[in-house]
Amino acid sequence: MDVFGSSGVRGVVGEGLTPAFVGRIVSAAGSVLDADTVAVARDTRTTGRMLADVAAGTLASVGVDVDRLGVLATPGAQAYADRNGVAVVVITASHNPASYNGIKLIGSDGVELPKPTLERIEGRLSDGNGSDGDGTVGYASVGHSRSIEGAGESYVRELLETLEDEGRRDRIAGSGLTVALDPGHGAGCLTSPAFFRELGCRVVTVNAQPDGHFPGREPEPVADNLADLRRLVRASDADVGIAHDGDADRAVFVDEDGNHVDGEASFAALAAAELDGGDTAVSAVNVSQRLVDVVEAAGAGLELTPIGSTYLITRIRALRGAGRAVPIAGEGNGGVLFPDVRIARDGAYTAARFLDLLVDRPASRIAAEYDGYVTRRRNLTYDDPDEREAMLGAAESYAREADAELRTIDGYRLDYGDGWVLVRPSGTEPLVRLYAEAREDGRAEALLDGVYEAVAEGR
Repeated sequence: MDVFGSSGVRGVVGEGLTPAFVGRIVSAAGSVLDADTVAVARDTRTTGRMLADVAAGTLASVGVDVDRLGVLATPGAQAYADRNGVAVVVITASHNPASYNGIKLIGSDGVELPKPTLERIEGRLSDGNGSDGDGTVGYASVGHSRSIEGAGESYVRELLETLEDEGRRDRIAGSGLTVALDPGHGAGCLTSPAFFRELGCRVVTVNAQPDGHFPGREPEPVADNLADLRRLVRASDADVGIAHDGDADRAVFVDEDGNHVDGEASFAALAAAELDGGDTAVSAVNVSQRLVDVVEAAGAGLELTPIGSTYLITRIRALRGAGRAVPIAGEGNGGVLFPDVRIARDGAYTAARFLDLLVDRPASRIAAEYDGYVTRRRNLTYDDPDEREAMLGAAESYAREADAELRTIDGYRLDYGDGWVLVRPSGTEPLVRLYAEAREDGRAEALLDGVYEAVAEGR
């Protein structure tokens, strides 16, 4: 897919992403979805209101009624979709920098649109049927717009009810946990503090004021961006630190000593608590050996996809349609799905599931159970498609010549037995991403250095 990539549409506003382009996408989506009502939500980015207005106006111009949800975490928008049976256009760029924005399209079942539907929308765009003004109705048929209050509160209430039904709410509430929370100035500021307090936790916060300039840290909750949260954990004697990305569909953790918990380790721990024999877990081609070990120990199966929520969701749906049990899926970036609840990434719910693990043992001990591997990542930027193709060509040559098992599900993954390395183009940014994992830090660095040098020289 050329337009939607691995996790929706994203680009720098005014360059790759313009109001006119947003209008074309929404018009094409509206024609494919053929809905009477569509909701529009956004994260906190400074361009969000403007692009949400474009989306709402475009929908109304083709006769669709619009529910304006305002600033709302993506999983909250998905809960609204499922509860009310309406599709949602979410204006968000998730973890990307402040200059970016984008679009996620949510179906009336609360799940991101599957790949075949997105391809139909792209077909409408390529056919010219999503052009400006296409399908505009007369004045008497223009859609109505209404502001919806309380969507965030309803989402929090549903999360609490889910945890109560699962028997986890009382366990967590009775444990007296202190949570240090960093929503990163994103949409989670409006829901996660209240959620964890209602869950019975003592909550202290940093970067918890909605602000689309992201003054405290960049939206991506990677270790280098979480110094404030690590300090807050230590200063407040918190049991855990929780960080979200810009639209709060991811959760990344800091242990009680203020140390970053690798997302691969937290994912493996959550999977170990969830998987039984005969189950299937779904992850992406950059899967850590930590998860592979957990799956094998449980007697479960593992299905791999290209990186990105679109591909994960499409595979989960196919497996469940074939009668396979898929209780957990996701990636080691904090984006975890529990399909029995909803086939969606939800940072608040994922964090609550991690809190449930903390009732029995501290975060540092959980992380230590899965610290047998070292993961390293680097990025290479490119300025134009030719440079991108040159780097990928160099990666392919390197991969074909390597003495390793090669997988080409998404980019080039080389498995050496004692470690692996992956090269793939980002689906959301002008980057070629490189990953390596091994049991020893020196081996992981050596694997990464080798492929980095080859790809960089290919530019």
